[in-house]
Amino acid sequence: MASSASSKPARVSVKTTLPARPLPPNSSRLAATSDRLLIRALVPEDLQSLHVLRTQPEVMATTPQLRVDNSLEETKPWLDRFLPPNDEATFHFAICVKETGEMIGIGGCHGFTSIFGWPVIGYMFRKEFWGQGVATEFLHTWLGMWCKLPREEVEIDVDPRTVSDGDGLVPEQVTALTILDNVGSQRVLEKCGFENFATWLEPDLRNPEVDVLILGFRHSPSKESEI
Repeated sequence: MASSASSKPARVSVKTTLPARPLPPNSSRLAATSDRLLIRALVPEDLQSLHVLRTQPEVMATTPQLRVDNSLEETKPWLDRFLPPNDEATFHFAICVKETGEMIGIGGCHGFTSIFGWPVIGYMFRKEFWGQGVATEFLHTWLGMWCKLPREEVEIDVDPRTVSDGDGLVPEQVTALTILDNVGSQRVLEKCGFENFATWLEPDLRNPEVDVLILGFRHSPSKESEI
């Protein structure tokens, strides 16, 4: 999935709900399973598996880094973003094959504030598992986990395009970003109930002399609870 846009639109203050923080630490998070996947808390021992993921050129081609990690030392800070004490501000997980426990990806909420003001989600899978529906399976399962977190009322500043006019408690949202040519991620998001509500041009990180179209998606967790 693409990186956040560099420019920030005007904001409007809204009252809404979000998962209560601090979030449950990794040590107390229960694993979840789907038909093919085991979704569990990340641990320091995942470093080698994450490094394998982040050394696949196809995977890294749509990240801001645009290149593979050169060493375990370069991968470690990325994993540390989701380990204690940072786990209480993120909701990111190891994605594994249920039958074997092999880690094949990583995903979840990596920040409570995106360019749109709402929590932002993302995911990465090893290339040999692309096109098999595992990203959709993961995201649908993760949304169920997200919905079960305790909520609190908050007041936050958000992009006005994400809310309707009117007062009162605004339904909360999660957001995602992707570039136009990442059709696979767009399909995953749409299958999981996300809608594309914003598009804009930015300099392409792969070639700053040209622009690339960024697509913003949003989803209301309340809809997930109705499925």
